[in-house]
Amino acid sequence: MSADVKVTLVRSHIGKASSVKAVLIGMGLTKRQKSVTLKDTPEVRGMINKVRHLLKVEE
Repeated sequence: MSADVKVTLVRSHIGKASSVKAVLIGMGLTKRQKSVTLKDTPEVRGMINKVRHLLKVEE
């Protein structure tokens, strides 16, 4: 079984590339300080890696 990862958006996407906003929306992060729990898969890790400068990740 794969574990879960808790991801919190700590910085805004305003002023960033449109691809960054698309990744955040794909993860379900639409507002600052919003947290979501996602399955720990390679696809999710790739999304986290792309926007890691805007997120706080908890295992």
